[in-house]
Order: sequence, then C-alpha cells, then structure tokens
Amino acid sequence: MTRRLAVIATTAVLAGAAFVALAAAPPPAPAPAASPAPSVSADACPAIEVVFAPGTGQADGVGREGQAFVDSLRGQVGGKSVGVYAVNYPTSPESQWVAEGANDASSHVQATATNCPGTKIVLGGYSQGAVVIDAITSAAAPTLGFTKLMPPEVADHVAAVAVFGNLSNRVLGQPLTSLSPLYGAKAIDLCNGADPVCSTGDDAAAHSRYVQSGLVQQGAAFAASRVGADFREVFVGLG
Repeated sequence: MTRRLAVIATTAVLAGAAFVALAAAPPPAPAPAASPAPSVSADACPAIEVVFAPGTGQADGVGREGQAFVDSLRGQVGGKSVGVYAVNYPTSPESQWVAEGANDASSHVQATATNCPGTKIVLGGYSQGAVVIDAITSAAAPTLGFTKLMPPEVADHVAAVAVFGNLSNRVLGQPLTSLSPLYGAKAIDLCNGADPVCSTGDDAAAHSRYVQSGLVQQGAAFAASRVGADFREVFVGLG
C-alpha cells in the first residue's frame, strides 16, 4: 500500500506540474491550416467513437476503467455502433508523457471529426489519462510539448467527456467541468471518496476502485445521455 501511494503521489506531482503549465499558458497565435485528411467512407464511421486515455501503468488498450466504461456505454446506446480508440502514450509516472498522450488524442479526435463528421465523439480518461483529456479540452496554447491544440469547432463533434480520478481537482482546486469553457458543460468529473489523486484524502485504495464503486458506470450513463440528446437533435433537425 505504501508503494502504491508513493506512485500515486509521484504521478500527481509530475503530471500536475505539467497540467498547471498547460492550463496557465497564454493564448496562442492563430495556427496554420491543417493539411486535408484523407476521406473515409461513411460506412466505415461508427455512430459513436470513444477516445479513452488509460492511467499510469495501464499499458494495454484503454485499461480496466476504460474497458468497463466502453462496455457500460455500449449497453446504453440502443445498439448503435461504438468504435474505441486507446490513446497511445507511455503510461509511466512522468509528466512529459501527458503531452505525448494529448498530442495523440488530439490528432485522433481531429481526424475523426474531419473524416466522420456524423460520428459522436466521447472523450474519457482515468488518472494520468484524465490529465491528458484535461489538456486537450482546456489548454489555451502549445506548451511543454503539447502542440496539437484542437480548433474550437471540434467541440461540436464531441458529445460527452468523462474523467475519473482527475488530479486537476486537487492541484487546481476545480474539476474539468469548471476548467473548460468549450467542454465543461458536456463533461462529468468523478472522484472516488478520499482518493488522494483527486482530493485531499488519503485512501490510496480508492484510486483503484472506480469500477467497483459504480462511478465508471455513472460516467457511462452520463455519456449515453449526452450522445442520445445529440442524436435526437440531429433527428429533429432533419424532420
């Protein structure tokens, strides 16, 4: 338990320093236009695309929390197709990897918005992965290696954001729902009791119990409700 708490504390301090710099950076100069992305057949586009950043030490896919989130979401969207993208970055407890994950996540989200404009994107992250999602939804300027900021119009393609064990709550004193002007209203930021990563508590075990606590399923229910609302708006617009 002591070793686990030390790893959590190291992740919090290092990733937190990176996030503070990302969030505090000054507004950027206008970015040059991106090169056109290759076209994709509409048949190849899922109705929903989950982009999930795993936590520290979760080297395979979206991690335990991410997989539980996807499984729960699939059961709540009425049979709509759900694609899954695991953010690709080294998940060791070192702050520079947050920027690498943010660049990868941002690139995938932008490509999906361009190639599959009808797809509803759901962003998610756990622990250090939550900081990755903080960065792409809140950072105002390129800094500390994060260079692929998402244009404001990409937010129109993102239906929901769900993060778990997010240290912005502890480091900055506020959740993603308050930090992000574009994404805050469509976000849910969940902390499990006295989880020391996202609160001032000291229950290290709580950081590994987001599935057992039901919070992952709560986040998926929130995302499903947001996705459903977006699809209803499209349907009404076409009617």
